[in-house]
Amino acid sequence: MSDHTEVQSAAIAEANDTDFTVLFVTGMSGAGRSTAANVLEDDGWYVADNVPPSLISTMVGMVREDDPAITRLAMVLRASDANLAHQLEQLRDRLEESGIRTRLLYLDASDQVLVRRFEQVRRRHPLQGKETLVEGIARERAILAPIKNVADLVVETSALTAAKLRAIVEGVAPGDTEPRLSIAVQSFGFKYGLPIDSDLVADVRFLPNPHWIDELRDHNGREAPVRDYVLGQPDADGFLDLYTGLVSIVGRGYLREGKRYMTISVGCTGGKHRSVAIAEELSARLRRAVDDAGHASYDVRVMHRDLGRE
Repeated sequence: MSDHTEVQSAAIAEANDTDFTVLFVTGMSGAGRSTAANVLEDDGWYVADNVPPSLISTMVGMVREDDPAITRLAMVLRASDANLAHQLEQLRDRLEESGIRTRLLYLDASDQVLVRRFEQVRRRHPLQGKETLVEGIARERAILAPIKNVADLVVETSALTAAKLRAIVEGVAPGDTEPRLSIAVQSFGFKYGLPIDSDLVADVRFLPNPHWIDELRDHNGREAPVRDYVLGQPDADGFLDLYTGLVSIVGRGYLREGKRYMTISVGCTGGKHRSVAIAEELSARLRRAVDDAGHASYDVRVMHRDLGRE
């Protein structure tokens, strides 16, 4: 055994953990490797792209040593080496012998689709060299053929939507819970302009404005006097009930379509009283929402864009 192999084996031993999974993502350039990597990262995987196979064992050990909380590592491999199939086979054997689960996801697409995708982005194929695009694709396909034959899952992406590809990738090695929607709730003042990153906008100017009450004017919606005044208005509670239900409906649709983030903007005139109080209460209700398994439905954070502005 070479010194380098001994170092690799020692690194793997450090990472020995039956709850640790290494997912290898490879396949044809243009078939969706980057999309798959983004999906995995959104779902909490630690993703490393284009790491040489000779360094992967060491990286596994380093990840486990530096951050034991990481239990899912995805490695995106490219066909830069004609010996990739042999290297990957040996690497998986060593990892499995050390009690680390491995999975192999292979992404493929027809030559015609790959040609069209490269022409659309006006990029050269990484294995094209001085030859034609078609010859570069053929060279890559030959290198990757042995890997495709042993893959745990082969996904043909020629006719897949991004949402469908996301759903397939999530099913390769699912996490402990279903994917959750990350929601940012921000208050704002219409007089300062509508936030350009809004997915949903709630206009709460139908509620009485505390600005016109002397004892409330200098307070804001995070303080009890203003909060109690705003939330105590007729229809405030009903509006929050309905809007929380709306977010639930839209959120389920977002997850089906592969979207993992939502920004809800709650606006009043100045962004100090009504919008702040409603944004805080809406965030609290969303944090209390749970799915059928009793897990939190959303990751929620709240911010106040215009609070403090004159």
